[in-house]
Amino acid sequence: MTADVRCVRASETVLDAANRLAELGVGALPILWRGNRLKGMLTDRDIVVKVLAAGKDPRAVHAGEFAQGEAVTIGADDDAREILRTMTEHRVRRLPVIDGHDLVGIVSQADVARSLRDPDVGSLVSALSVDS
Repeated sequence: MTADVRCVRASETVLDAANRLAELGVGALPILWRGNRLKGMLTDRDIVVKVLAAGKDPRAVHAGEFAQGEAVTIGADDDAREILRTMTEHRVRRLPVIDGHDLVGIVSQADVARSLRDPDVGSLVSALSVDS
């Protein structure tokens, strides 16, 4: 798990988020609101497909607009099997880690792969690599 997670506030613009993604060299940022509460995730793909390709101005769209429904998360004490199950079920490569209501980190597909036996790693990669 990565504990020192950089985020974007729901009130910040997509342009702010894109600059942060580029600065950090990452593909997704948690969207926070009300202190350290997770509202959702914003990905580089969201920005390209839902903002730029849709002809929207990234200076006028706010990150919070991408938080739809309840975010898929895991608990701080969840083990690798539970993380694998959640990633596979929701077909995501990154999961925010929550302790109570607060974001405490992010776990990636690579983090999980490092903690699994070889056959389980293959299952994870296969499950997440199937086209929608």
